[in-house]
Amino acid sequence: MKNKYMFGGLIIVVFLGVMGWLFTQTNVAYVSNFESVINSSKAVKATGSWVKEKRYVFDSERNTFSFFMSDETGKQMKVIYKGSIPNNFESCTSVVVTGKYHNGVFQASDILTKCPSKYETQMPANSKT
Repeated sequence: MKNKYMFGGLIIVVFLGVMGWLFTQTNVAYVSNFESVINSSKAVKATGSWVKEKRYVFDSERNTFSFFMSDETGKQMKVIYKGSIPNNFESCTSVVVTGKYHNGVFQASDILTKCPSKYETQMPANSKT
């Protein structure tokens, strides 16, 4: 009977240990300054805007999408994402990338785009504000 309780207790301890480890792995910091992104050894969510002048590149052979984005201070970094171009990328107003900075580029595991809302009120072209 005592072995059953010890075995049950061991299972609970292992379960709590695995859950604690998983929690620390999914805890991603949200940063808007690329200096923090570069200095972080953990996965982060970085927000910024696509640098349209530098164009994006999609490599269909490697299934990679790369582009440059800038933070609020104007600092730029290259982003590489294994996957296809996100919907509405060309019309987005800001980009949120999740991943790690490694060897001079941000290796993104996820990309979210924020596009202008179709529900925002728009001023007529001939009106004065």
